[in-house]
Amino acid sequence: MTARLDFEEPLVELRRKIAEVEKKLAAHPDERLHLELAELRRDLEERQRQIYRALTPWQKLQVARHPDRPYTLDYVKYIFTDFVELHGDRSFADDPAIVGGPARLEGRPVMVLGHQKGRDTKEKVRRNFGMAHPEGFRKAQRLMRQAEKFGLPVISFVDTPAASPTLQDEERGQAWAIAESLLTMASLRVPVLVAVIGEGGSGGALALGVGDRILMLEHAVYSVASPEAAAAIVWKDHSFAPRAAEALKITAQDLLALGVIDRIVPEPPGGAHCNPALAAEYLKAALLEELAALSGTPGEALVEQRYQKFRRIGYVIE
Repeated sequence: MTARLDFEEPLVELRRKIAEVEKKLAAHPDERLHLELAELRRDLEERQRQIYRALTPWQKLQVARHPDRPYTLDYVKYIFTDFVELHGDRSFADDPAIVGGPARLEGRPVMVLGHQKGRDTKEKVRRNFGMAHPEGFRKAQRLMRQAEKFGLPVISFVDTPAASPTLQDEERGQAWAIAESLLTMASLRVPVLVAVIGEGGSGGALALGVGDRILMLEHAVYSVASPEAAAAIVWKDHSFAPRAAEALKITAQDLLALGVIDRIVPEPPGGAHCNPALAAEYLKAALLEELAALSGTPGEALVEQRYQKFRRIGYVIE
């Protein structure tokens, strides 16, 4: 059963009625029941639209963290063909928190990479909840350099609470690995598309977030720190997290207005977790459009434009 968010309580009764009518239909097919079911589904979709149009930043964070939300490998399955996952950083180990490899996008060879969270407890632990170790970022760098060598566009999916913060990670060069990822992405002479598909948190997200075009799903978030961490730092109280979420400007709508991202990709009514296939369809269309716009641009021009793009972020005139 799909996990229910607090603000979705008004939808519970509608879903209950739909389940009852579906059960009756299965037992006794009837045209009136078909009409009633269609009407209930229309009501549910409209209520979902109304609720999701008015979400607060804190509520959007809950959607971005929804346990049924599509992850990188889900989008790979829906959007790409011929995906071959590659493993290891050729230095220390393989990190399941980051996945990647060559694939085809409508027949065009590309390099896909991204964070991968887990579904059940065992997988969450194995993938460290999508929080990459240094070897994960080094694996991503290896794939990026391969992409540049063979002229493949890079498509990066961002979805992580943060980089792994343990002492062992720091001892193995976590900060260095993140910095190297930023430098590698900034200097690639192939098109780079970034899609924030869920929770874009801290340096772990930034390490896969330097691109020619930055896309965000409608209910994704992207932030220098989690609202809970910001509340603990500023107010010394986790209960201020909703207020911190508002102040941090973490939503796609805020970040588009600030010029941090380039495009918002719509989600199905009720969020991407309600219809992953449709969410992937919307994202695929956006990726194809952005990739077509970048195709044919010389490598040196891509690097210069990417540099100027990030230099403009945060520039203000008083």
